[in-house]
Amino acid sequence: MRTLIRSAAALAAAGLALAPGAAAAAPTPSPGAATVTKAGTSFLTATPITPGQPVRVGASTGDHLYWSFRAEAGQVHEVTATVAFAKARTGASTWTVDVFDGLRRRQACTAGAQTPTAAATATSVALGCTLRRVRPWAEPWSGDPLPGTYYLRLSVTDLPEPDLGLPVEVDLLVGAEAEGGGSGDDGELAAPLVPNTRAGQVLTAEPAPEPVAEEDGGLTGWLPEPGSRWVWTSVGGVLAAVAGVVGFALTRRPRRRP
Repeated sequence: MRTLIRSAAALAAAGLALAPGAAAAAPTPSPGAATVTKAGTSFLTATPITPGQPVRVGASTGDHLYWSFRAEAGQVHEVTATVAFAKARTGASTWTVDVFDGLRRRQACTAGAQTPTAAATATSVALGCTLRRVRPWAEPWSGDPLPGTYYLRLSVTDLPEPDLGLPVEVDLLVGAEAEGGGSGDDGELAAPLVPNTRAGQVLTAEPAPEPVAEEDGGLTGWLPEPGSRWVWTSVGGVLAAVAGVVGFALTRRPRRRP
């Protein structure tokens, strides 16, 4: 029985591993693309690259490496990076790859090892980040990705102090894939959602003004209309006065004669 259970578990694991579309394919370099061998140290000095252009640069542990690339609407970008350690290290280190848009807003990753930790005995560490699809427009208050220039930053966030400054070799690649279809928020309407069923008419002449009814200037013109609140207020006041006089007469003590 245990053998059957183990076999079933192994088949299930193999089926999950071989299922098509279970994991996104890693980006590949574009044919004939030149390799970039430098990186910037800030947003202002970020080295421009294009999707599909490989990057290989040598750096020191603790450096902040910056690159920039152009993103178009409808594209889904995937960032892959590998940091190889040239010398033995004294402890584990945590690396991170961050993506920012043109307004320096950090963009969230939908997949990938964005902040992996490399053991002290590891010779390299792999990082990845799959961004959301770039939208052609968005509300001002939202943080949705929009077309424009994006920035990549590769850095180490936690490491032993003796390992600071050790040489490393970085391989980085940005892939761009146009996602088919679009969301219901994008695109343009070919026709109004609600057609105009009560179209107006074009006026060729200035319309004549309607006659204004003359006010009644008779003797009864100053009287309030029947049923108005002034009539009910007056009637209520008279009834209240009569009720007061009657109540006073009923409750008054008779005078005693001497």
